[in-house]
Amino acid sequence: MRKDDDIRLRHMLDAAREAVAFARGRTRADLDKDRQLVLALVKGVEIVGEAATQVTEPTRQRLPQIPWERIVGMRNRLVHAYFDINLDIVWKTVQGDLPELISLLEPAIPPERGSTPGVE
Repeated sequence: MRKDDDIRLRHMLDAAREAVAFARGRTRADLDKDRQLVLALVKGVEIVGEAATQVTEPTRQRLPQIPWERIVGMRNRLVHAYFDINLDIVWKTVQGDLPELISLLEPAIPPERGSTPGVE
């Protein structure tokens, strides 16, 4: 895998983990009251999608279990229709789709030099 792809996959993983962490202990109703939470979750999902757009086709083919088109499509929707974001979909993405994506990305990314496997 190309080094640039490793970096982009790591960006996807980091942003997904952050969005999930921001939502931890929160409820869907919190999105209606907390604009900062909305912006944090939307930005995290956008970063996942933006990094995904930069992953090369050979790496995408090597990782067919990752729903590349759906990820990029979600990013495009958030970026281009920012005025009409469905918070139910954002919440579902953060609660359901991102944890699944994390579990797909973790084994696909080589450990960083000097890091201990399984330790963040």
